[in-house]
This record gives sequence, C-alpha cells and structure tokens, in this order.
Amino acid sequence: MMLSLNNIESAYGPIKAIRGVSLTVQQGEISTVLGSNGAGKTTILKTISGIIDPRKGSVVFKGFDITAQDPALIVQQGLSHVPEGREVFALLSVRDNLLMGAYTRNDRDGVARDLETVFGYFPILRERSHQAAGLLSGGQQQMLAISRALMARPDLILLDEPSLGLSPKLTREIFEIVVRINREHGTTILLVEQNANMALNVADYGVVLENGRIVMADSCDRLREKDDIKEFYLGLKDDSVRGERRWKKTKMWR
Repeated sequence: MMLSLNNIESAYGPIKAIRGVSLTVQQGEISTVLGSNGAGKTTILKTISGIIDPRKGSVVFKGFDITAQDPALIVQQGLSHVPEGREVFALLSVRDNLLMGAYTRNDRDGVARDLETVFGYFPILRERSHQAAGLLSGGQQQMLAISRALMARPDLILLDEPSLGLSPKLTREIFEIVVRINREHGTTILLVEQNANMALNVADYGVVLENGRIVMADSCDRLREKDDIKEFYLGLKDDSVRGERRWKKTKMWR
C-alpha cells in the first residue's frame, strides 16, 4: 500500500470540507476521486500534501505518518502535487520551472536525464524551453505542471483536475501521457477529475465523494456499471429511473 488516509477531517475555518474520509491507494495503481464541485476533492489532495493540516485523522505514506508535515519535506519523501489551475511560475522560463521541480535533488546527471524524459513526453516543452511559462497555452501549462512534478522523481503524484479548461483533444493527449507515466515508471497516481468518463477509463480504483464523505468505493470497472454513476456522472439515462432521481440530477448540476 502506497498511501492511506484514516478518518481525515479538514476544514476552512468553521466549514468542514471533508468528514471522516478513509481511503487507500495501492502501489503502482491509478486511483481516482469523483464528485461534484464543492464535494471536497481538492481538499483531500491538499491535506495529503501538507498544504492543509487536518483537524482529525492521519495520513500515512509508504508506511510513515506524514500528517501535517511541511510540504517540502513531503516532496522529499517522494510525493508530488500537481494543483488545480497548474500554478506554474509565470515569469520563469519553461526550463527553470522544470528545474524548480528538481530543487530537492543533487544528482545533476539524473536531473539532466529526467529533463530529456519529460521533453520526450511533451516535445513542445523542449521547443519552448526558454520561453516564459506564463506565455504558454493552458494545455501547455498543464504539460509543464505534470513535468515539473515528475522532475522530483516521485513515487506518488497527486493530480488535480488535469482536464480543466482543455479541449477534448488535449484532454486525451494529457491522459495518454498520465497512463504512460504510470505504466513505464510504475508511478502511483491519485487523480481528481471532473471528467468522470475519462477518469474511470484510465484508473484502476475509484471513490465517490459527496458533501465531504465517501459514499461509494470500488474498482472502476464495477463503478461504471452502477446506475448512480451512469446517471449522475456519465450522463447515461435509463428509462426506468424514477422521477425523483431525475430531479436530483437536475439540482446537482445547477
């Protein structure tokens, strides 16, 4: 087991964002967290990476308790976080952004090899390596954010809404690379994603979050067959669905 969350509660002031969340992420797998806006998905990732201190519970990574540790120390232990909205260093060059991802490392030759690896995944970053990151398109910034995380040589990547604001074509390209990273390097990935269909296609295991609580957890193959997932997340209607459930769906997405 790569990661476990045990009865985690996190809040923003008086507002509880996640309530008693427990989940596990197995080594070498892609796991996904599904849920509507405001369900608490991003808060889970921020709690794992140390950006938010939980009020209750523990986070265990590779057998060690990392609850509320300094984020820089968590990165050194092999966990990288690709935040929602990319958050690249806009005034720095693409190359310098990538080197910032390797700031905890002192193996110069290894860093150079990993630069070549990420340029292989995303050739456009090589072409624009001396350009300011803020001048990249949204899709290119997402490529850069993922590549910057890879430069730390993580065992686990937390990936928050990688398809946000991207075209369907770019979304497919990004997810193809995510799967390659998982398969070629054995990197474990915890994915938060609004595009449920894409997430369920690439992930091995998934949980569904509602109002800060996990309400469903199973293999992605099984989740895809559940009526609630088909209706609320995949947009597949069943004529036998009761009017009450159709009403709930309308309210959910307003």
